[in-house]
Amino acid sequence: MEHIVAVRADPCASDVLVESGLVAVREVQAWVDAQHAALVAKLSRDGFAEATIARAAKSSIGAASKSTQRSKTLESTPKLAETLGDGQTTAAHVDAVTRAAAQLPENQRGELFDRVDDLAAVAAASTSEEFARRVSLEARRIQADDGVDRLERQRRSVRAWSWVDAEGMWNLRGRFDPVTGVRLAAKLAATGEGLFAERVPAGCPDDPIEKQKFLTAHALAALIDGTGGVRSGRSEYVAVIDADADPAVHGSGPVVEWPIPVEIPARVVAELTRDADVHAVVVRNGVVLYAPGELNLGRSTRLANRAQRRALRGLYRGCAIPGCTVGYDRCKLHHIIWWRHGGSTDLDNLIPVCSKHHANIHHDGWTIELGEHRELTLRLPDGTVHNTGPPGRRNAA
Repeated sequence: MEHIVAVRADPCASDVLVESGLVAVREVQAWVDAQHAALVAKLSRDGFAEATIARAAKSSIGAASKSTQRSKTLESTPKLAETLGDGQTTAAHVDAVTRAAAQLPENQRGELFDRVDDLAAVAAASTSEEFARRVSLEARRIQADDGVDRLERQRRSVRAWSWVDAEGMWNLRGRFDPVTGVRLAAKLAATGEGLFAERVPAGCPDDPIEKQKFLTAHALAALIDGTGGVRSGRSEYVAVIDADADPAVHGSGPVVEWPIPVEIPARVVAELTRDADVHAVVVRNGVVLYAPGELNLGRSTRLANRAQRRALRGLYRGCAIPGCTVGYDRCKLHHIIWWRHGGSTDLDNLIPVCSKHHANIHHDGWTIELGEHRELTLRLPDGTVHNTGPPGRRNAA
């Protein structure tokens, strides 16, 4: 800062000296941008972070959303984040990565972030424009090899181990490749749904997060014991056809997305679904245009059926509450108009929320409303109101 002030105050400053002042300004700005991103990352995921950022920065929601995406990119690329904090790169370098990631399917973004982090030194030695071209090249290479090499590395890294802790509890921990993980997660979800839809084991905690862990552990035990009652037969997957995809980014025609919560190469997804039941869900601007099965059950049952779960999976990546990152598979379907208040089990009255936010709605006075295109209005007991637009599946994660 002192150098910048001194250069500005020098009436005879040479071009070389002025350039050094400009470098100093860039370094300060980069440091400020790094601090801004780190602070954004600390904002609660339970609220509408963009509104907080916009108020603090006196900016628009759009600019705040860009800050949020930049922060997420830096969280995924710690080495690049270091170069920004040291003033070796700029926010424009980071934004180039964010743009490239947004043009990749979600299951390929992790590979791009890994490659970008290995290119931190290249970023430090390049202009933002040069680095953007290199990042675009890496994105094209990822699309060419489709991540199969990475999947093979992951399969070689599969491990599981167990131990007994000081409290005498038997512990199990494992790391699995994405394909195995999808299959295990599906089995666990089906087991838990079958066992605990109407009742839970004795001793189940009330805290929603601990409750989820408790039920998952019991579902795993039942699955291993063969007492889980998992429906036999073919696996089931949902293909989401996004009729709202931007043709300038994704090409002409609708985009098909497989909402699988881990990164799996496209050709492996094709193999995974070859012998499975595949259901198509067509969405546009927050509305389900088509989904198979009965989507409106009225007052005949409180519990949502598989068809309704498939349809809402086409709209939501996870919990509908702004800022929440809990995935769809770990969410409950909540009645907007509560069942006890006469609400129906119809698609328009259902929304996915995580266990924590489900508890907030039922016990802490949170209320939610949906608009014609599922625009969400969240009202908190202190009078705070948060609004969102229609749910969008293709926003950068």
